[in-house]
Amino acid sequence: MQVFEQHRKVAPKDLDELDHVNNVRYVEWVQEMSKKHWNHAANAQMKKDMIWVVRRHDIVYHKSAKLDDTLRLSTFIKENKGPISTRIVEIHDNKTDQLLVKATTDWCLLDAKTLRPKRVPEAVTTLFEKV
Repeated sequence: MQVFEQHRKVAPKDLDELDHVNNVRYVEWVQEMSKKHWNHAANAQMKKDMIWVVRRHDIVYHKSAKLDDTLRLSTFIKENKGPISTRIVEIHDNKTDQLLVKATTDWCLLDAKTLRPKRVPEAVTTLFEKV
């Protein structure tokens, strides 16, 4: 499986009233990482012909991140089934390697012209299996 990683430093705008990273911010990061991975891996024709939309998020919050923490965000495709691609995004404290958040998201692939669901093509499956 191909794992895509990025690092992020927690900024004041990321915090809630408890001075922890806001849960909404984590959801934004999950979506951002998914889109960045797709844009990094897919070719121009794939991006033109296909659109991904969220069908379902399942997010487990294990521990809070705070101001100035450096986080490691990683994502990979767990499986593809029909038009659904299940993607994992994990957010770790980069210093301690402790898992803070784990999200499992079902993305539905749509044909960009018809906006109808379409089976994940073998070319896309293979693209995300590369190491």
